Amino acid sequence: MNQAVASVPFLSGVKIVDLTQFEAGPSCTEALAWLGADVVKIENPKMGDPGRRLRPGQPDNDPYYFHAFNANKRSMTVNLKSPAGLAIVKDMLRQADVCIENFAPGAIERLGLGYDVVRELNPSIIYAQIKGFGEGSPYEKNLAFDMIAQACGGTFSVTGDPDGPPTRPGMSLGDTGTGMVMAITILGALYKRRETGQGHRLQVAMQDAIMHYMRINFATQGLTGKAAERGGSKIPGISNAPMGLYPCAPGGPNDYVYIMTSRANPDHWDRLLKLMGREDLIGDTRYATPANRVTREPEVDEIIAAWTRRHTKHEAMRAIGDAGIPAGAVLDTMELQNDPTFEQRGIMQVMHHPVHKPFKMPGWPVRIDGKPPVLTSSPVLGEHTDGVLDEWLGLNAAAVAALRDEGAL
Repeated sequence: MNQAVASVPFLSGVKIVDLTQFEAGPSCTEALAWLGADVVKIENPKMGDPGRRLRPGQPDNDPYYFHAFNANKRSMTVNLKSPAGLAIVKDMLRQADVCIENFAPGAIERLGLGYDVVRELNPSIIYAQIKGFGEGSPYEKNLAFDMIAQACGGTFSVTGDPDGPPTRPGMSLGDTGTGMVMAITILGALYKRRETGQGHRLQVAMQDAIMHYMRINFATQGLTGKAAERGGSKIPGISNAPMGLYPCAPGGPNDYVYIMTSRANPDHWDRLLKLMGREDLIGDTRYATPANRVTREPEVDEIIAAWTRRHTKHEAMRAIGDAGIPAGAVLDTMELQNDPTFEQRGIMQVMHHPVHKPFKMPGWPVRIDGKPPVLTSSPVLGEHTDGVLDEWLGLNAAAVAALRDEGAL
């Protein structure tokens, strides 16, 4: 095992029945699995989580989406439409600490595993649900994916150029961002349960979670009295210059460096001028204050771009950072994957899968006593069915075989 990572036992002994699919739910349970919980993913025997993207009668040609959100879990196949299969899951729920689902609205109730049913089975269970829209919303019955939640939660409206259309942010904040909010809440509920013994029903809507990540934009609205606007690479509401993306050599699609000077530190401007060899502008009244520079922002940007175009983004980031000014190169996914320092620190880890080729992916980013949690393979569909039934319910091989014959597994 990579010496930069370690097993984390924080949630050792915590049993989680995972009835989630795609990303919002699986990202939540994956976080808990990284922290040591026994996460058992209940999957349809034929196709499993739709996120597996299996094709009937053909090998899976796109396993990476599933890998990314299901590391460190176990997979168990159960036919929830079979009375015997449903009974197995109910027996597991009697032992579970957490149950989490993100089916379409009403689906879990139709399966016979709604909150009222599960609470009767296990009053101390933490029952967590992720939906697209919240109870009481006029859209609570609607289906949603990441991009729907982001459109309805506000992120599209503040992303893109000022004179351009709303734009979808490049990351899946609606899904994984919602999963992280729920994971934190589950941890809080588990902590409180040690004192009270009481279970809780936790519900989060993806639209509502997105609004949580929009707090800066609501703060800007509070300051200006109007809806937060798109600013491209600038930040609307922050009147400071220089701030933004500046082109770098050799001029590729991501050859840019982001530079942001602080209004709270007037030395940033002078430091930048000194670095660029433009000491002649130090003290120039046209650019002396942030307000002066904002009124001449195109001139300021061109002064900086004339320097950045002569340097690669890595050279620019290093030099500007060494001068004590915040700067960041625009890095794409391949550059991040190929940077050896992430793997050396355990932030990126290689998943060695029993079926698919090795896959390098981000793990849990928090270092615990100096090391992030070790990443283990996402499960093959139904890989752990026998083991889970033995460990959780004490069923021997003959009993498991009988359940298979009955069509429950």
